[in-house]
Amino acid sequence: MFKIFMTTSNTASPNKTKTKTNGGYLFLPQRLSRGTFLKWLRRTHAWLGLWGATLGLLFGFTGILLNHRDVMKIPIGKMEQQEIQLVLPESHPLDPKALAVWLGESLKIDTEQAKIRREAPKTVTWNNASYQQPSLWQITVRNPKHMVQAEYWEGNSFVSVKQGESNLLQMLTNLHKGSGMGVAWVLLVDSLAGGLIVLSVTGTLLWTRLHGNRLAAAGLGLGSLSLAIGFALQAIAV
Repeated sequence: MFKIFMTTSNTASPNKTKTKTNGGYLFLPQRLSRGTFLKWLRRTHAWLGLWGATLGLLFGFTGILLNHRDVMKIPIGKMEQQEIQLVLPESHPLDPKALAVWLGESLKIDTEQAKIRREAPKTVTWNNASYQQPSLWQITVRNPKHMVQAEYWEGNSFVSVKQGESNLLQMLTNLHKGSGMGVAWVLLVDSLAGGLIVLSVTGTLLWTRLHGNRLAAAGLGLGSLSLAIGFALQAIAV
C-alpha cells in the first residue's frame, strides 16, 4: 500500500511590507530631505512655535473679538467714557503743544507722547449762509487701559476732554491693535508675525512627510486661500 503525501508551498511571506510609494517630502528636493537641512527645519519649526505660543494665544483670542466687532458682535470689550470741560487760564495756550503741556499738568498725565492734530480755519456753509469756522486743536493720549482726548476750538475759554477706561478684554484688544504702545511692542509683534510666516512654510514642508497625497496637499493649501479671496471679492462687489 502506498501513501501519497501532498504538500503545498506558501510563497507569500507573512512579514512582507508594502512598498512605500510616496516617501519623502513633496516640496523638497531629494538632497534636502535628510541630514543637516532636515534637522535644521524641524528645530526651526519647534523653536519658533515655542517663541510665539503665548503671544499666539493672546492674538488668537483677541483676533476673534476683532473679527466679530461688526458682524455677529461679541459685546464683551467695553470702554467707559465720560466728558468734562476744563476752563482755560486767562493766558490761553498759544499753540497745541502748549495746550498739551497744560493738560498734562492739570490732569496729572504724561503728554510727551501725545498725538497732536490741528485743523486750519475754514469757511463752512449752513442753511445757505457762510460762516468762518475757527481752528480745531485735538490732543490724544492713549494707552491700552486709558484714553484722554481733548478738543479745543480756538477762541473758546474752555477745552472739552473725553476720558475713557477699558475693561480687561478691551485692554487685550487694544494690545492686539497696538493702541498706545511703543516701538518695542511693535517690533515684538513683528517678530511674531515673521515667525508665523516661517512656521507656515516649515509646517507645510513637514506636513508632506506625514501625508503624501499631492492632490490633498494642493486642495488644503489652495482651498482656504480661494475661500478668502472669494469672500473678499464678494464683499467688495456689493
